[in-house]
Amino acid sequence: MVILYAVHAFDKAHLVMLAEQGLIPREAAVAMVRSLRATEADGFEKARGAAGGGLHSGEHLLIRQLGEDVGGHVHLGRSSGDLGAVSARIVQRDALLDVMAELNALRATTLEVAESHAETVMPGYLQGQHAQPVTLGHYLAGWAAVLERDFARAREAYGRINESPAGAAIMTGSDFPVDRHRVSDLLGFDRPSQNTLDAILSNDSLLDSFAVLAFLNADLSRWAEDVLLWTTSEFDLAEIPDRFCGTSSILMQMKSPYAPEFVKGLGAAAVGGLVTAFIVERSATGLALLDRQYSYDALWRLQRDSLRDLRWWRELLASLEWNVGRMEALAGEHWATATDLAGALVRERGLPWRTAHQIVGILVRLAEERGLVPGDVTTELLDEAAVEYQGEPVGLSGDAIRQALDPRHFIGARHLYGGPAPETLRRGVDELRASLERDEAALESAAERVASAQRALETAVDALLDDHKGTES
Repeated sequence: MVILYAVHAFDKAHLVMLAEQGLIPREAAVAMVRSLRATEADGFEKARGAAGGGLHSGEHLLIRQLGEDVGGHVHLGRSSGDLGAVSARIVQRDALLDVMAELNALRATTLEVAESHAETVMPGYLQGQHAQPVTLGHYLAGWAAVLERDFARAREAYGRINESPAGAAIMTGSDFPVDRHRVSDLLGFDRPSQNTLDAILSNDSLLDSFAVLAFLNADLSRWAEDVLLWTTSEFDLAEIPDRFCGTSSILMQMKSPYAPEFVKGLGAAAVGGLVTAFIVERSATGLALLDRQYSYDALWRLQRDSLRDLRWWRELLASLEWNVGRMEALAGEHWATATDLAGALVRERGLPWRTAHQIVGILVRLAEERGLVPGDVTTELLDEAAVEYQGEPVGLSGDAIRQALDPRHFIGARHLYGGPAPETLRRGVDELRASLERDEAALESAAERVASAQRALETAVDALLDDHKGTES
């Protein structure tokens, strides 16, 4: 059971609170926490599995070992409702912390590779066609920006998920004076949930988890599609290392890109799980209880596979072999720099943009009809296109034409904020790194709160046991 470690922690925190509040005999509380501690030596999962009872395995175990007059106290002031809700939220928030850590590691690798390719010119694609030259660094910095937003969504969801339903019981809490804040603190939550009914009968925290992972996996799926295209023989822009690939049982020449295909497939599975959860949660309040198990089963798998894919993608990105020579050669083909030729007509001949656009469009048509490429364009050919459109030549020099159609000049001219010019890109990478550092600090703070709570829980258990030893002596 994925959530068993969270159930175990909740049992201990609940017992500490019951003892501190004087709600159960102190001797019973001591005996129960001592018994739970003892199961940890050989793995509490084994002992709880043998006891049975699922979420209630702690109670089953304690009654079996200590009798009902002792073990029967553990469930005071709670129900299956908050037992399940607390445990599920712990697993969700812990998984989000892991996802955010892997996201940040991928962001760091992406920025490192982006900076190293600030001057690697490549074609940019739009609707499957060559659009404009970009750099590999600019492309990868764009992905770092995508991952930054994925982290922001995860962090926002974490704040909503990390609220404690403990003490809410099945919807109204308890008439025993349980201390919800104490249990919340011992389990590393930011706060108790404000409304006891909402804490148990609303489950949009599950939708939050799915939404974060659906966004993330949709992004990774798109990135995987790019890499799958670029590594085909037809594109030949990059090669995936063998360790991320497989082969065919009959086609011995095949190098099948397994890792990107798994990443792409998880994008579909994430949406499937999200839809399942949405359909379950649209039920009338209080009806969607047992059917939530299908949502949770999908979420636990999605969390596991998302962590796997983030690690894979970071390792794959760091080791991709880029065909930079072919990238640059393709960047100057298929009229990808035509925009700047029109721009030269605007700047040097004072033409309206639409007029310049139409002239260059005619130029491309004439060149295609005559089997010419961008490097073949002359002043005479451009004038021919201008005469066809406006009845007079434009007289742009050959040097101006060559400069306008040069991919590197195209890149270097785009030094506006966020643009691909190498120095501008490097400043953008620095900005993205500063954001990453802030996010890493925020993540460290959140993770430390959880770790601190775990230490506090064990300290509280120690104090309970030590205090009882002092009383006995």
